Amino acid sequence: MYTHAGMILAVIAIVFFVARWLKLTTELSIFAAALAGGIVHTGGIPVRHIVEGTFTYLDICIIFITATIFINFLKEAGGISFMVRSIIKTFHDRRFLCLLFLTIVLLIPGALTGAGAATVLTVGTLVGTVLRYMGINKTRTTAIIFVCATMSAAAPPVNLWAMMTAAGANMPYVGFMQPLLVLSVTGALIAMFTLGGKGTPVDLDKALSELPEPPEEMNWFRVLVPFGVLFALILAGRLWPFSMPILGLPLMFVISAVIVLIMTPRKLPVLDIIGHTIRQLIPLVGIMIVVGSLIQVMALSGSRGLVSLGVVTLPLWFLFISLWAILPIAQGVFQYAVAPLLGVPLIFLFNMKGMDPIIALSAMAVMWPLGDGFPPTAVVGRAAVIELNYEGKYYGEFLKTASLPMLIILGICTLFLVFSNQLSFLVGG
Repeated sequence: MYTHAGMILAVIAIVFFVARWLKLTTELSIFAAALAGGIVHTGGIPVRHIVEGTFTYLDICIIFITATIFINFLKEAGGISFMVRSIIKTFHDRRFLCLLFLTIVLLIPGALTGAGAATVLTVGTLVGTVLRYMGINKTRTTAIIFVCATMSAAAPPVNLWAMMTAAGANMPYVGFMQPLLVLSVTGALIAMFTLGGKGTPVDLDKALSELPEPPEEMNWFRVLVPFGVLFALILAGRLWPFSMPILGLPLMFVISAVIVLIMTPRKLPVLDIIGHTIRQLIPLVGIMIVVGSLIQVMALSGSRGLVSLGVVTLPLWFLFISLWAILPIAQGVFQYAVAPLLGVPLIFLFNMKGMDPIIALSAMAVMWPLGDGFPPTAVVGRAAVIELNYEGKYYGEFLKTASLPMLIILGICTLFLVFSNQLSFLVGG
């Protein structure tokens, strides 16, 4: 049994790395690994399990598709550029407040979509332009955008790593709001102020000249109403759980997107924006689909159980001193597959050891996104470098600069793991 499961696991790993060496995309590499594992285990193509696995994370895919449509509607309506320009105009002579509000702007897209790349693509260039005119060099600016984008992906309400792990462990995605909020906001502020705390006063005229102009009729009321509706719907389900209909996050995002269409001062090409959003999300949706097939094949062959057994038999002290490195590196290799692959057995282990599983999973769910700057995938890191036209060395300059806030964040998350029971007061209903 152990030999067979180990052989399947070896086949999956070898095929994945060979596919990456042949320069196949991450999605095709994962799918090839799943297919190879299924063929070796069953002697043929396990069609039912491959297809069934593609639907494992369908609900999560729908969440970040609808959330990204909402964000893109707001961006095309001029709401994002209006927020950034208003912050600069109001706080250009107060550096602390300016950086604080820019951090909040960076957190919003990823928090609502679950993807750090969404932050880079929607507000990365706008905020990066402002940071450069605050006397922050391009390397630090790119590092700030990258780390804040990873923290936005970790921020609630949509944290894909926590959601996928919770789904695999039959654990309700409830109580994560406060611990994820504390860790992600703290991490984003650490990145912003350690790398951008010092500089020069904002060159207001030059900054405004490079930022896109929003419609004249755009104002804070038009920008905040869609967010107000979204948070009101989320809170209503918590405050009146027995009288409020269960809408679900996808429908909440759709309602909020409709509010954007009602509030926008200019007509939006709705179908074009939706089509662009779907094309933008194809890589992310593709990974979620093939990861589901991989996990299904691993469960079928017993290799997932072998990994789980290997994890749960490790001593806690070893996990505490190593997870800060293992989780981000694994994310760089396998992307979202690491959540069900490593997260589920780790949560079972932590729960068995009497630790608070919600705090522990929240800590891990903030560590994982930081791996999006590591090879071979480096999704968010590459997006930040491309979007900000960064021409320096990726490892020697950009990633080295980002390493300081990343190490501080990983240290804080490790403390959350160690003292999960003492921090259980952060868990809400």
